[in-house]
Amino acid sequence: MASASAAELVAASSLEISPRELHRAPAVAALLPADSCVYIPSLPGLPLMRTLDAIAAVRAAGLDPVPHVAARRIADRAAFGEFLARAVGQHGVHRVLLLGGDEPNPRGPYRDSLQVLEEGVVSKAGIKEIGIAGYPEGHPRVPAADVERALERKMALTREQGLGVYMVTQFSFAPKRVVEFCAEMARRWPDLPVYVGVAGPTDPAALARYAARCGVSASFRALRNLGTGIARLVTHDDPNEHVAAIARYCAQRDGCNVVGMHVYSFGGAIRTAAWMKELLDRP
Repeated sequence: MASASAAELVAASSLEISPRELHRAPAVAALLPADSCVYIPSLPGLPLMRTLDAIAAVRAAGLDPVPHVAARRIADRAAFGEFLARAVGQHGVHRVLLLGGDEPNPRGPYRDSLQVLEEGVVSKAGIKEIGIAGYPEGHPRVPAADVERALERKMALTREQGLGVYMVTQFSFAPKRVVEFCAEMARRWPDLPVYVGVAGPTDPAALARYAARCGVSASFRALRNLGTGIARLVTHDDPNEHVAAIARYCAQRDGCNVVGMHVYSFGGAIRTAAWMKELLDRP
């Protein structure tokens, strides 16, 4: 049952592709089901309007582009509104991943993703659904109580504005911790679909660098203390154990609200898409 569930989870999965890898979008599309969601991260120093080029390339490859909207990187309200209008009108964008962003200070009018949502600019532009972030290991800078209050407010606002909403979790090196987080979400927010973030097949040294940036280094350090062999095993030439752990959780629990995986490729989009195809093709 776990194996079949794993294939179902991967079939509903999304993938991130860096704007630096856009020339690989057709090759990625050849490996994934048609219209698979491909997320486009917000990069430091990349103007928001330049993301439209990335959206166009992903759409042209036959994939469904989902841009990250990092609130603290938005420099101008008017430009942000124009970006959303063009993304929707010209490229058929219907969902965005709404994040705070990791800038130490806001570049413009928005201090966090909640403020963007409160202004209603996303729904007014024609976006139908938003993704929000989940943190199995806790947010690296925001207290847990503040994260929970923000989630309650976001859920209320999306209902008021008629927006669909789902959660995308940060990746973790501790499958048990992710399962516990998903179980808590199912208890508190049973109608909130969850896509579990999984780090795709990545060189362990490179993955450690990304972990430090993304605030998941706590579980990495715990694994590393058990020995480099164990840390290397879990992190991460083969992420199948993480997928299997979530599949087992879904198979054993009534009311599981995990609906798919969200795979972080860390600059290796083709390698990650090939791994996803391998799982899909496995009998």
